[in-house]
Amino acid sequence: MISKNQIKFVRQLEQKKHRQREQAFVAEGPKVVGDLLAAGFQPKLLFATEEWAAANAACPAVTVTPDELCRLSFLQHPQQVLAVFPLPAVSHSPMQAGARLVLALDGVQDPGNLGTIIRIADWFAIDEIVCSTDTVDAWNPKVIQASMGSIARVHIVYTHLEEYLSHTTLPVYGTLLDGTSIYSQQLPQEAIIVMGNEGNGISPAIRQRVTHRLLIPQFQPGAESLNVAIATAITCSEFRRFARPLSPLIGG
Repeated sequence: MISKNQIKFVRQLEQKKHRQREQAFVAEGPKVVGDLLAAGFQPKLLFATEEWAAANAACPAVTVTPDELCRLSFLQHPQQVLAVFPLPAVSHSPMQAGARLVLALDGVQDPGNLGTIIRIADWFAIDEIVCSTDTVDAWNPKVIQASMGSIARVHIVYTHLEEYLSHTTLPVYGTLLDGTSIYSQQLPQEAIIVMGNEGNGISPAIRQRVTHRLLIPQFQPGAESLNVAIATAITCSEFRRFARPLSPLIGG
């Protein structure tokens, strides 16, 4: 049986200040928890239904009832297992870029968007996302859930984005209304792709660091602007159009 203190501890981790104080984050569901375990993350706490615990006997878990899992969970429909993992060591230094693509996020605020962008990066083998300091926290439970386990395979860095871009030797691409159609470009496999805030796009300071301006053309007048995660998927797809995939691309 879980205690009130355990429930309070887990629920507090919804807030960034408590995640930072406890140096921990929450992940839920067999897919997300399983991917993190497979990537070497070691849980501080693991709560699971008897069904999950029986199928994963090598992972010691506190067995809980579905009702108890509901009291712990941030999901409307809890999924068998909830884990509390230590936060990875904070990195403010992007990896040395070379022969690869990097995503840079300028003030992305919605947790669902960030989680989806992490998932997109993983799909297109982009192994690092460099975030401005005002981008939503990647260890927010909603981000973790939306990433569908991809958070385990993508390196996330928070840094002063303008300074980072001022020192890179890679071309910097950004989607802007005054850009050239992305469909008419020869796009490299070594570049930084900047995606901007949901409402304001790429900030003026970061625009000054964009060396190649891209436009995703609008084909239907009056249509609402693209969600940043959708725009990221289109952009990454065009950059990877002529890259050789590792395996057949089967949606799931």
